[in-house]
This record gives sequence, C-alpha cells and structure tokens, in this order.
Amino acid sequence: MLRLDGGGQTLLIWLDGGRPKLAYWGPALPADIADDAVVAMAEMTLPQGGMLDGGEALDLFPEAGVGFTGHPALIAHRAGGGFVTQMRAAGYVASPGEIEIDLTDPLAGLAVRLSIKLDPATGVAAFHAVLTNTGADALSLDWMSPCALPFAEVELMLFEGRWAREFQTVRQQIRTGLVMKDNRTGRTSHHAPPFMVAGAPGFSETAGEVTGAHLAWSGDARMLAERLRDGRVQMQAGELFLPGEMVLAPGATYETPILYAARGEGLNGLSDRFHPFVRDQVLDGRLKGKTRPVHFNTWEAVYFDHDLDQLKALAELAASVGAERFILDDGWFKGRNDDTTSLGDWTVDPLKFPDGLTPLIDHVVGLGLEFGLWVEPEMANLDSDLVRAHPDWILHVEGRDQPVGRGQYVLDLTRPEVADNIFAQIEALLAAHPISYLKWDMNRDLTHPASRGRPASHAQTQAVYALIDRLRALHPDVEIESCASGGGRADYEILRRTDRVWTSDCNDPIERQSIQRGFSIFFPPEVMGAHVGPAASHTTARRTSLMLRAYTALIGHMGIEADVREFSDADRGRLAKAIVLHKRLRPLLHAGRTTRQDYPDPGAVAVMVADGQGALVSFAQLETPPHGAFAPLRLSGLEAEASYEVTLLNPRAARLGRPIPALVRGETVRTTGRLVAQLGLPLPILRAGEIALFELRKLG
Repeated sequence: MLRLDGGGQTLLIWLDGGRPKLAYWGPALPADIADDAVVAMAEMTLPQGGMLDGGEALDLFPEAGVGFTGHPALIAHRAGGGFVTQMRAAGYVASPGEIEIDLTDPLAGLAVRLSIKLDPATGVAAFHAVLTNTGADALSLDWMSPCALPFAEVELMLFEGRWAREFQTVRQQIRTGLVMKDNRTGRTSHHAPPFMVAGAPGFSETAGEVTGAHLAWSGDARMLAERLRDGRVQMQAGELFLPGEMVLAPGATYETPILYAARGEGLNGLSDRFHPFVRDQVLDGRLKGKTRPVHFNTWEAVYFDHDLDQLKALAELAASVGAERFILDDGWFKGRNDDTTSLGDWTVDPLKFPDGLTPLIDHVVGLGLEFGLWVEPEMANLDSDLVRAHPDWILHVEGRDQPVGRGQYVLDLTRPEVADNIFAQIEALLAAHPISYLKWDMNRDLTHPASRGRPASHAQTQAVYALIDRLRALHPDVEIESCASGGGRADYEILRRTDRVWTSDCNDPIERQSIQRGFSIFFPPEVMGAHVGPAASHTTARRTSLMLRAYTALIGHMGIEADVREFSDADRGRLAKAIVLHKRLRPLLHAGRTTRQDYPDPGAVAVMVADGQGALVSFAQLETPPHGAFAPLRLSGLEAEASYEVTLLNPRAARLGRPIPALVRGETVRTTGRLVAQLGLPLPILRAGEIALFELRKLG
C-alpha cells in the first residue's frame, strides 16, 4: 500500500494485480494501519449477469482493454489499428510528498508515469501523467486524463456562465450515464470553466463531504462525471484535442495538465484547502505581505476617447479618492479608435499622445500612483501594419473564411518569428517606461486554430505561457492581470504566471455578488479583480447605489472603473471613505479565511473573511426578501469561546424597523463566537440592492 499524508488527510494507493487503485482518501489514518484492513474494506461485491466477470474495472487509470466499459482515461490508436492497452505497474517511487507509478504495455508500445502529490500543508492533491510512445510508429492520442476519481452517491456542482455572468453554479444528480462539460474556445471559457464539485446530496457551504476538482489548463478541456452500470461514479478531466492534433512520434511524450483536487466538509472546507494552496504553491508566496494597490482603470471612463488633459484630470480625481494605481486601458496605441483596427501594432498613437506616454506617466507618478497599461498581445486586426506585412501570421486554415471575433484574429504564437515580434514590442514598452502592471487581455475564442496546415490549439496555449514567461523573466516586478473578456481565462496554470484575474466585465454589484461567490470557491480574494462601476452598469443598465457598488468591490482586489468626474461630490466622498475602509481591512481581506455563509433567503449573499484578530462580514440583499422580518445571520467560522466586539459599519444605509436592535442602531455590541453561531447577528431591514457590512474585533 502506497501512502501520502498531508493537511490532516491520508491518501492510499493499492497496486491490485499491477493496477493502481485509490483505496482511501479522507481523514488521517493511524501510521500503523494494516494494509489487509484497508484492502478488506476497499473490496466490493461484484454484480453477476450481463457484465464481465471482473465487473467494471474502475481504478486510478481505467482502460478499456482491462475490462472497463465506462469512459477510459486513455484513448489512443495506431494507423495499423492497434487501440487496445493493458498496462501494468513496472515499478514505483514513493517519497513523503509524492508517489510515481510507472505503467507499461510493451505490446502496445506505451508507457505512462502517474504522479500523485499531496500537499503537506493543505491536503490538496495533484494528479499528473506523462505518456511516452515506446513503439516503432506514430501514435495518435485522442484523450488522456491523469486519473479517474471514484465516488459513491454524489450530487454534482458544475460551473457555467457567459460573458458578464461568469462562475455561475448549477447542481444536478447523476442518475445515469455521462455528464460532460466541453470547452472548445481556446481559453478556459465563460461557459465551461474546468471546475467541478462532487458531494453528498444536499451539501452546503458548511455541511456535507465534498470533493472539488480543477484542471489547470488555459485551453480546450473536458470535465466529466459518469455513473457506471454498477452504480459507482467516476470523475475525469483532461485536455481536448482537435482531430489529429496530438500525434506522438516514436520516443515522443505528452504531459497532461495537472488535475488538482481536494476534499473537505462543505464548500467552505474546499476553500480552506484551495485558498492557502493558491497563495503558497500556485502563486509561490509572491503576494504574501504585499500591498494590493487600489486600481483606477480608464475603460468605462473614456473607452477609446483618449485625451491627455482628460486623462490627467481623471488621474487627479482617482488619486483624490484613494486610488494607488492608474491603468490606461484600450485605445492608447496607433490608430486605435475602435475595436476594428490596430491590434498588433504596439506603438503609441502619435495623434493622441504626440510626446508619447511619458507626459501622462510622469503626471500619474507625480500624483503618487503606479502606472499600468492594457495590452492584448495574442491578437491582431486585419487593419494593422503587422498583418499587412505578414498576413500569414494569424492562426488560420488556408482557403477557409474564418469567423471573426471583436474584429480581430489570433496571432500564431507557435511560430518563433511571431512570438519574437510581439515579445520585442511589449518588452520595448516595459523597458522604456516605469510600467508596474499589464492588463493582459484576450478577447476572442479560437476558431480555425491551425498553424501551417496543422491543428495548433495545444501548442498555442503553451506558446502563450512561454511568451508571458519570457516577459516575466526580464521584468519580474511587473504584475500581470489575466483578462479574457472578463473571466474567460481563470485557472491555476495561468495564475502561476499572473497576479490577478479580471473576474468579469460586469461591474453591476447585483450580478457581481453571485459571480464573486462562485469564483471564491477556488480563488482567494486578493487575486479577484473587483471594481466600482458607474451608477448605471454598462452591461446591465441597472442603477445601483454607490455603497452597494463600493462594498461589493471592497471584498476583493478593489478598484474603480467609472468616470469619477460624473460622480456627485457626496458619492466621491462615500467612495473615498470606502477605499479608506478597504485599505484598513486589506491585511485581513487578502490573507484571511473566506467563508461563504448559509442563509435561508436565496436572494441574499453573505460572506465572511476572518483571521485571528477579527472578521469582516458582508450581507447583500439582492432580491426583495420573502418576509418582513430578517432571520438572524448565524456565522460559522468564528472561534467559539472568543469574545468579539461587533459593529455595523454602515447603519445609515439600512432601513430601520421597530424595535431597533442596538447593533442595527450602530452601537458596538460585545458577544462571543458561540453566541454569533447560535443566535446570529440581528440584521437591519434591507431592500433589494442594499448591503450591510459588519466588523468583528476579537478581544484579548
């Protein structure tokens, strides 16, 4: 029995007749647990009749050739017709943090190395596989998942959405057959991002055993769950290949993306594992203790209409309300007056900026702000000097009309000359100016992703990684945001190279509350771009109060994306106070424990971020409440025996009832964590579109 321990959990792999099986994954087992005891409990009675004698051969890497009739973890074939594989363990290496198992099939000419890691601090598991073609001829690979995770009775939580409505969650039972989410957009997508949760039926934020899985890959992918004929459920994830895309020459290898998975009690239990794992491992600790500056982004203030004097005035107003970084969005480069032109030509527009960017940057820096710049390096318009000079530099299939997205095409970064050209242009900007931040956008799906006659979606994704890596190597202090029409490229592999995710192009706080709630299951708040938009949202046209907008943005990496010149003096004052509050609470928000709170009204969203010193609680009423009186907000996640001082930070924003509890009146109340969990916080009477913000300070 091979064993891994970490994060209070134990994971056991049983090599049953040379086949690896996940025998156990759960709370830590005693060090002296007998292998025979685990095997005896892991075995199951097999049904007879209408099935193979061995039943469904579900193991960690199920193959059709060993009698598995569900979706296999490996689908490959050779031109001569060979497609059956029967791998057996040829050896393994076990260390305290990792198990590597070598599977071979000499007759099929294949070898697979399975890697299973269990993070010692968080208990997050990482599954990875490398396939080698040991045969004498080419191997066509159609599908490969690094593992199959087994379950008994489960309820699925899938993630879906669209532009401006990302990270929506949908629940369903797997009563029969296959549930599959495919993404073929060339990025992680808005509608089928590679996340999935499987848990006990009816699981909630705080209760029910759940397993969360994420495929760390920024291109085409598939997440699947399948109920087998014997009743068990398997989950797999892997990269999707275009027809004929992944052909391995003799001796060549293919590496799967890493599948990260964690188990916990309720969705908050998953976040308790994934958030510190992202902070320590995915981000490699680079954001720890680092102040996340409040942004001012120009897009919704001026769009393409760039005027130096107006931009300077905006920078002055941004500084006056507390912004710390000024980002010049789309429209700054040569000829860029709308979205049909100039992508690929990363030189400053001489008409808008006759003296270059230096006068604006000097003004911004002189105000005490950092300067950031919007770029979209992977794209080009046909109306650009780049494409006019090199029309073959876009991903395309010769002789085919390609659908266009936002008036642009995707550059073929798999070609060294293309990647070198774009690298040189972006690097020249970074070398010439004190740019601390790049908003790296990607505004279209991939169609006809072919390079020189061959499918290239996989290679394009790797080329994007390589381009970012080259720039980071020369400019390690420049932060990069992953933006793809909002949250269309959010995954752990792109986050290894970036410092922030633009969660959504929608700044409507009503929509943002649910978007941010789904995002927060797998991502901590300090990488969640969250901006205060205009009173009337540019994506929904809904009007909302400044306080709802500001307090919704306050919980993440806060910013402003609106023409603050149009704000009233009163709203600018309220915004400045909200930013002061965010800055005071920033150490808590960007390092604390995030827990989404269960509440009986589905039209409300409650979130708490806590640490050893206290907590911030946000309660947003998004829809008209079903009852006149509000149920108390019972908080899970506080220290039961600790004493707290609780204050409602915005009592004036709430409609008051009678009688008015002391806390709702704005008085500070002393209580304990146990009482807050059992009795709850009394809430003010809130209308749809109102929010209450509580601060809890731990005493002693």
